[in-house]
Amino acid sequence: MPRAAAVPADPPDLAGLLRGGQGCRGPTTMRENARVTRAAVRTARLDQTCAAAVELARSAVVEVDPEYVGEHLHVASEGERVVTHFFDCGLPGYRGWRWAVTVARAPRSRTVTICETALLPGPDALLAPGWVPWEERLRPGDLGVGDLLPTPEEDERLVPGYLLSDDPAVEEVSWELGLGRARVLSREGRAECAQRWYTGDPGPEAPISAAAPAGARCGSCGFYLPLAGALRPVFGVCGNVYAPDDGRVVTTDHGCGAHSEVLVEPGPSVEELPTVYDDSEEPL
Repeated sequence: MPRAAAVPADPPDLAGLLRGGQGCRGPTTMRENARVTRAAVRTARLDQTCAAAVELARSAVVEVDPEYVGEHLHVASEGERVVTHFFDCGLPGYRGWRWAVTVARAPRSRTVTICETALLPGPDALLAPGWVPWEERLRPGDLGVGDLLPTPEEDERLVPGYLLSDDPAVEEVSWELGLGRARVLSREGRAECAQRWYTGDPGPEAPISAAAPAGARCGSCGFYLPLAGALRPVFGVCGNVYAPDDGRVVTTDHGCGAHSEVLVEPGPSVEELPTVYDDSEEPL
């Protein structure tokens, strides 16, 4: 009879099992899994001796800040013979925070000792906003007089000037006139710019555009100056000194009451009554 193959004693390949590979192999792996499960159960079990040491844990917090230590909230198991006690915190500005005191005891010992104390946020704690890197904090309109805003070298909105930008007008100006710009707008940069303009104040949903007459659209206005290049079909600049968007980019379907073809219907004429002189009285 053929001899049975030896059972491998390697630990289970959990990563391979999650990927659909050969994870659990043979009875040895099952025994290893059972031992891990039993160890997890033992770790989660609350040590009663450490859990009963509430006053010892409180004394550690009172030593730090005796004035703002509140009632005992609950206790949690951190491991075998390791327990953390939580106390309410009354510090001003720390609503929902808790004092945490971790205690432990040695095997076969009834003496509980303090490991560490900390002030931790609870589920309803008042927390500071998440930290944002400085390069991500800038918002439109933040740049002031005298400020400098370096552009990242890998900015996806820009491409080197010697590359084609997919915009004939940009390439014509850049090459024929020899402006020598180091970088020009990329296709992604133009798309982002167009989306921002169209959904913002220059677009058709702006309050002044929504309140304008239906036919008062910038694309049919005599003061409308179309942009050059790929943005020309949708965007232009307002050239009406009396319009609120004078000198600004607007969309063709933007509008306002200063449209060149807006005519005001004449109102009804006021009937002028004849002048009446009262000469019945003698002059003074």
